[in-house]
Amino acid sequence: MSINILLAEDVHMIRGALIALLQLEPDLRVVAAVERGDIIVKTALEARPDVAVIDVDLPGMDGLTAAAELHEQLPSCRCLILTSLGRPGTMRRAMSAHVSGFLLKDSPPDQLASAVRSVATGRRVVDPQLALTAWDYPDNPLSRREMEVLRLAARGAEAAEIAGCLYLTKGTVRNYLTAIVGKLGARNRIDAVRIAEEAGWIP
Repeated sequence: MSINILLAEDVHMIRGALIALLQLEPDLRVVAAVERGDIIVKTALEARPDVAVIDVDLPGMDGLTAAAELHEQLPSCRCLILTSLGRPGTMRRAMSAHVSGFLLKDSPPDQLASAVRSVATGRRVVDPQLALTAWDYPDNPLSRREMEVLRLAARGAEAAEIAGCLYLTKGTVRNYLTAIVGKLGARNRIDAVRIAEEAGWIP
C-alpha cells in the first residue's frame, strides 16, 4: 500500500525537489502540494493524506499552527515538520502541536522517506540531540497575550498599531512590552524579539 502525502513548502524550487525526492520511492505518493499554511487544512480535508510534511516557516499561517489545526480537523493524518533551524523552542512547540516527527532540512535525503514511513505507522521521529536540547531548554516565560504583542512587534508594528489590532490601549501595550523585555532579560524591544525568535517561541 502506498502512503499518501501532502507537502507544504513555500519555496517553489525546494517544493519541487522534495516532491521529486518523495516520488522516487515506490510506496510514497504526493497527492497535494501547497505553498501557504492557511490552506493546509482545507487541502488535507479534500486530499485525505496519510502524512503531511510541513515546513515551519510558511506565509498565511506558520507550519506548527497549521499542524495543530490539522490534528483537530483530520487526526488520521500525521504531521512531519521540516525546518532549517533546530531551535529548542520550535521543537517544544512542535510537541505541543501533536506532530509525529521533526526533521531538519539538512538531514540526509534518505531520512525523509524513512521518517514519512515511520510517522505513517504511528511512530515518532525526532533528532535525539535536538530532543535533549529542547528538554533542557527553559520554558517560555511569556503569557499568551504577551506573545501576541511581541509577534506584532516583531513584524515592525508600533504600540498604536498593536493596540488597534488587539483592542488594547497604547498604555497597556507599552506595559506589556516593558514586561516582555524584563521577563526575557532583554536590553530593549528589538533584543526581546531576537531572543524569542532564536528560542523558537515566535515563528
